[in-house]
Amino acid sequence: MKPARFLPLAALLYAGLANADTPLDLTHPATAHGHVSISNIKGEVTVTAWDRNEVHVSGRLGDGARPLNITGPDDALEIKVQAQGKSGFFNWGSDNAMGPTTLNVQVPRGTSLDVDVVSAPLVVDGLDGGAVSVNSVSGRIRINAQTPSLEVDSVSGSIEQAGHARTASLQTVSGDILAPGLGDEAELETVSGQIQVRGGPWRTFTLSTVSGDIDVSGGPTDGGKLTIDSMSGDVQLMLPGELSGTIHASSFSGDLRSDFGKPERNEHGPGSELNATQGNGAARIAIESFSGDVRIRSRGK
Repeated sequence: MKPARFLPLAALLYAGLANADTPLDLTHPATAHGHVSISNIKGEVTVTAWDRNEVHVSGRLGDGARPLNITGPDDALEIKVQAQGKSGFFNWGSDNAMGPTTLNVQVPRGTSLDVDVVSAPLVVDGLDGGAVSVNSVSGRIRINAQTPSLEVDSVSGSIEQAGHARTASLQTVSGDILAPGLGDEAELETVSGQIQVRGGPWRTFTLSTVSGDIDVSGGPTDGGKLTIDSMSGDVQLMLPGELSGTIHASSFSGDLRSDFGKPERNEHGPGSELNATQGNGAARIAIESFSGDVRIRSRGK
């Protein structure tokens, strides 16, 4: 009967092993220009491009997560981290009870990527040719890709973009946006985060913020349009010295200064306004601010 004394201890040891993080080493064939979907509730996600027609997943699966698999056909694969229990009315906290999962995913270079994360920071590096779409709540997002389409929607995480995105839509509530590689069309929105942009020329470019500052260096194409809207955040715009376009800028209570033309004070009420034309006037630049300062500069001055 003595061996029975060790049964409770053995059970505890087994339970501890069962709850330990599980190493990941999964591989699945993939097409060169297919689609990969990844979702992770908490932990980390790193996606790296390589020159193989397969998807490989390494890292560690968090406590309380279901066994992970790469599912779907070769041209539409899915990697989804799920809690063992179902979240909902009868399974409160099943997702919260799950430990963080680290996913290191290698995909073909031409892959189109779709990522959903909650509190997991995300890094994407080396993709070339596929579209990239990201939804995040609080994780920091860093994307270095050559892509025809980049869409990022975040609540409190910052967005850092590198490489080149021909069209882009970047939105965050309180996170900052850093984007030095935006192409023909882009729309950037934030509530309290700062926006810093370099590049151009842009065919259609729209930036808006409530209280965050905006710092832009670049300008529209010939015939293009650049629009900036701010409530209380300051706006600084550095335009090419050889700009050909019309500039309309206004601020209700903030300070307005420009190297192009001379702002005029409103005759009936507060605020100032600028209307200026450079060259053939083909491009259009419009800036509106309620209480933030506006500074329009010419590169080289």
